[in-house]
Amino acid sequence: MVLIVEDDEKSRRLLSDVLTHQGYRVAEATNAEDGLALVRQHHPALVVMDIHLPGMSGIDALNVIRAEASIAATPVLAVTASVMGNDRDRIRLAGFDGFEPKPVNLRALLATVKLLTTPAAGVA
Repeated sequence: MVLIVEDDEKSRRLLSDVLTHQGYRVAEATNAEDGLALVRQHHPALVVMDIHLPGMSGIDALNVIRAEASIAATPVLAVTASVMGNDRDRIRLAGFDGFEPKPVNLRALLATVKLLTTPAAGVA
């Protein structure tokens, strides 16, 4: 399963539709707190997370994931409109497993999702 944590309904729907069409099971959350609860409950193969979320940011949510032993190895892909050089560096240094800028290039997104969810990448 791929968990999408995205507060923008259109972006969330697009990601969900594209991933579902490619055969992925998808769960959705509109904020980091709900996303964390779903990560703990379902142990998804991948979390696709926006950075700018209401309440807790995607970076703060990633820090929680990495601090909890039972979910620390969960791959997390950042998807965000923050594409300036210093934003990319901050996202990369935060420990995300990948980064896709908005507007999303669907071909690049699918390639990254496939890479991060394959057993060869260490993800079941």
